[in-house]
Amino acid sequence: MSAVVVADLPEEQRFEATIDGELAGSIEYAVKYGRLALIHTEVLPEYEGQGVGSGLVRFAIAEARRLELRVIPTCPFVRSYVESHPETHDIVIGMPQARSEA
Repeated sequence: MSAVVVADLPEEQRFEATIDGELAGSIEYAVKYGRLALIHTEVLPEYEGQGVGSGLVRFAIAEARRLELRVIPTCPFVRSYVESHPETHDIVIGMPQARSEA
């Protein structure tokens, strides 16, 4: 299986995933007031089940960390991803904050 490659297209406000140079999926986003809203995720049918959606979300969260933005998971797919990945909760708005054990 070929690797999923994700790139930011800021002029189009979306992250795009490609496999072997072919568009496989995207996440539409908006940046405002120090927040990255992940609005809509779409994976083309022929690429479903190949980790494209998860790769997009991982990239988006990494970019948010790099740019010191908080994440708003508007898209149901993104919300589902972050709910099952507690390591993302520290920058996702509306998620429980990790608590340190005393």
